[in-house]
Amino acid sequence: MKTESVASPPIGSNVSAWKRLRSRLWKDRYLLLLGFPGLAYFLVYKYAPMFGLYLAFVEFNPFQGVFGSEWVGLQHFRRIFEDTEVTRVLINTLYLSFLQIAFAFPMPILFALMLNEVRNQVYKRVVQSIIYLPHFLSWVVVVGIWIIFFRGEGLVNVFLKEAFGMDPVPFMTDPAFFKPMVVTQVIWKEAGWGTIIFLAALAGVNPNLYEAAVMDGAGRFRQIWHITLPAIRSTIVIMLILRLGTVLDSGFEQVFLMLNPLNEENQNVLDTFVFFKGIEQSDYSFATAVGMFKGVVGLVLVMAANQLAKKFGEEGVY
Repeated sequence: MKTESVASPPIGSNVSAWKRLRSRLWKDRYLLLLGFPGLAYFLVYKYAPMFGLYLAFVEFNPFQGVFGSEWVGLQHFRRIFEDTEVTRVLINTLYLSFLQIAFAFPMPILFALMLNEVRNQVYKRVVQSIIYLPHFLSWVVVVGIWIIFFRGEGLVNVFLKEAFGMDPVPFMTDPAFFKPMVVTQVIWKEAGWGTIIFLAALAGVNPNLYEAAVMDGAGRFRQIWHITLPAIRSTIVIMLILRLGTVLDSGFEQVFLMLNPLNEENQNVLDTFVFFKGIEQSDYSFATAVGMFKGVVGLVLVMAANQLAKKFGEEGVY
């Protein structure tokens, strides 16, 4: 019986492949240099800190070091479900995220739909520039503006007193106003910037569809409902999936700046809780476990939402 011998690739082919790779890298060296800062950012600030997750499984002792501390396994993760304070903070975080998804998430879509109906291009660009500007302000500046307007002697209380004779309203200290003000700040700061993605999606809608709808007697609202919204539905779904991944991330800097001794006990969220536990109380291991728990929950939510979107016929994130 005649056997066929499999020819091995010549040694020179590997050498030529490396030469082609080096030639390609040298040809695109400037593009690679442009991408290097972004790559370095993720390596240094996203991937390298992941080695610190080891703290979640040990009882960290600064005198013994990270790897010399006692191994406790999942003990700190069990504390997450046994600690009543963590439960309260988790409920606050979920409630605040739900409010942001319910009220802040639709606002960029609404702004994009309204801007898409503007026919005067100069006016449209001016409005876009104005609503984009708050995004470039830091949360320190935004919260500072809010304090100036809503503190006891602020502009809002002065107006209420002079116009209606009302006593000063404790906007900044009453816990009842905390979550509405946080959501309002997010809308004011980020809604305009979020319109960029949806305006880009609207630019790809075929104008012939609107002409056909006009021929059938459809008004502006029917055109928006039957043409515009279905055209950007996949974009809305993808953005919602990505937003669900940060459902336990309520924005540390914003919430931290809004907290004060009068509302801190009832309005703490996971991000600020981790800060107080890890930095102020030096409970590094437990704070690391809470942060890791938050990341795992976000990953599970993204994967679940992505699969659900695919079942309803959308593309999803991956």
